Amino acid sequence: MGYMTPEAIARYSPDRLPSSNAKAMDRVTRTLARLNLAGPNQQSGQRWTIGCVALEITQRCNLDCTLCYLSENSEAVQDIPIEEIFRRIDLIRAHFGSNTDVQITGGEPTLRKHDELLAIVRKVRSLGLRPTLMTNGLRATRSLLRQLASAGLMDVAFHVDTTQQIKGFRTEIELNVLRRKFIDRASGLGLSIMFNTTVHDNNFDEIPDVVRFFAANAASVRTASFQLQADTGRGVQRERGARITQETLARQIELGAGTSIRFDASLVGHPSCSRYGMCLEANGSLYDAFDDSDLIARVQAATADIKLDRANPSASVKAFARWLAFNPTQWWPLLHRVARKAWQMKGDLLRAHGHVHTLSFVMHNFMDSKRLDEDRVSACVFKVMTSEGPLSMCMHNAKRDNYIFQPIRLYRRETDQFWDPVLARTTHEPLEVAIGSLPTLATKRLKGRSRIKALRLRKTDR
Repeated sequence: MGYMTPEAIARYSPDRLPSSNAKAMDRVTRTLARLNLAGPNQQSGQRWTIGCVALEITQRCNLDCTLCYLSENSEAVQDIPIEEIFRRIDLIRAHFGSNTDVQITGGEPTLRKHDELLAIVRKVRSLGLRPTLMTNGLRATRSLLRQLASAGLMDVAFHVDTTQQIKGFRTEIELNVLRRKFIDRASGLGLSIMFNTTVHDNNFDEIPDVVRFFAANAASVRTASFQLQADTGRGVQRERGARITQETLARQIELGAGTSIRFDASLVGHPSCSRYGMCLEANGSLYDAFDDSDLIARVQAATADIKLDRANPSASVKAFARWLAFNPTQWWPLLHRVARKAWQMKGDLLRAHGHVHTLSFVMHNFMDSKRLDEDRVSACVFKVMTSEGPLSMCMHNAKRDNYIFQPIRLYRRETDQFWDPVLARTTHEPLEVAIGSLPTLATKRLKGRSRIKALRLRKTDR
């Protein structure tokens, strides 16, 4: 496999605005067809044009993760004006249409002024988009989550793992105390709860235990996402060991789940980037919901045009019921499948008094910043909205400084102005930021490799 050259990476630019949502869907479909990734099992280009879009509202963070995708220079950047955030939300709507998942992220988004964070959530929801808060949870209080839920937040995704180096938590098993605390904070607010875990050389053997925790809490947790270690950003851990692959991670997830899981029945973009599986939980036991790949493909293709709105479950159920009413040929395969699965689960169903929950597992295989595959970049279903348009997350990580230090044009009525991301001031002409001339940050504000270098220099000076 050939990787993109530094020159090709430098030339790569964000997506152009499509003339219509139909054109956007056609663009995705043609890309996947070119890569032989289109088909009834593929969600991208069939059900939606994008998996999700990241909206970075700050580059600041209150942690220093050993595998951080942010730049070593990110802490020098001020929070961009909220008017530019609103413009990027409008761009998301224009590029991908309503019902698009928007990940409000950073950095740590709860470091943004809370009145602005609430306004951002309201703006996202007002356009028919689906807002998710991506947070490490440390500042996501019950009060803040309640306010965000009232503002229209749909999901909260807590990122918890040993790369965060949180005092008092040395292992993933010990971190389950923190995970449980975050579940309690978010429960009962109408929010769907998700968790992100970075899989790296030091916690790979603990992944089955993490999965068992999520299985035991499936009544509260909707999705468990696992992100494979990547050599990108400012983190001090670099390339992952050879034993960590999508295949070996899938085996670790299955070991913890106590069941085999089909990660190829419902595809999400390029299979080298993302894989998705779903389990049914009853009485603490998990069962693969997608073990009949052919049926999943048929139903997925047949229902591609149905709007399944997570914000309105009853409306989604009615929409699916209407589809069934007009497609009687689908009744028998579905009933047969449900009956067979119920028989397989019968013991646990009886002990759980018929209560069943779903638990989804997602694997994200982000690319190393210097090993970008152009096919994967072009088929990306996880993009970042920049001031110029959406860009693959892996490409954005490789070129982050180019975007976060770019002067931002403010489209104001009286006259256009340009906002300086370092000095947080406006000018009438764009002033390019030279990375080499950035002000020296205090050691406590440095993160990743820069902090380690500074601490070593300090010891040498002594």
